[in-house]
Amino acid sequence: MEVSPLVEYLFITIAALFVIVNPLTTAFIFVSLLPRASNTTIRTTAKRSTIIATGIFITFALLGGVIFKLFGITLEAFRIAGGLILFGIAMRMISKGADEAEQATGDDPHGDGKIANDISVIPLAIPFISGPGSIATVMILTSEAPTIWHVSIVFVAILLTTLSCYFAMIYSHSLVKYLGETGKEIVTRIFGVILAVLAVQFVINGVLDIYRSL
Repeated sequence: MEVSPLVEYLFITIAALFVIVNPLTTAFIFVSLLPRASNTTIRTTAKRSTIIATGIFITFALLGGVIFKLFGITLEAFRIAGGLILFGIAMRMISKGADEAEQATGDDPHGDGKIANDISVIPLAIPFISGPGSIATVMILTSEAPTIWHVSIVFVAILLTTLSCYFAMIYSHSLVKYLGETGKEIVTRIFGVILAVLAVQFVINGVLDIYRSL
């Protein structure tokens, strides 16, 4: 087993996943969705979304091709569906502001332990952390890995990437704690607009991929 090629492959794999997952973007969206969440909610949501995304990555790394064929799913359809889901969430962020968006997307304002909509699954785990592009990247890296050692490196890269997303979400509120209530409202709406643009781009990319395949 040669060390140098494996180390090189590790850097390539980590770079590929980091670029497409972009933990910093996930952190900003996280704080926009939960601008005034409690520390417990922040940690619980971040932990759950990280675990789910890691599980999705590993599943598709091992069985992605089989799953897509079994259910007749294409990556293009997955990308379009993710875009539509994100667009709906973005509209709530833009129109309702921080208070209502937070109640609609995950925090528990009444302290009764009930969460209306668990954002740890959608949109954080899917499609922000483990989106169509990152899932496709993991599938490609695994399928092209020449040895079992290279496959193991892909799994290491997955863990490092999802862990970086976890810590980015945990400390995301430190980025905006000096903004104040008005600032948080502004950040929520700004990133709602950005999220809407990303959602539309997801749909466009999916449609273009379908068009190219015809």
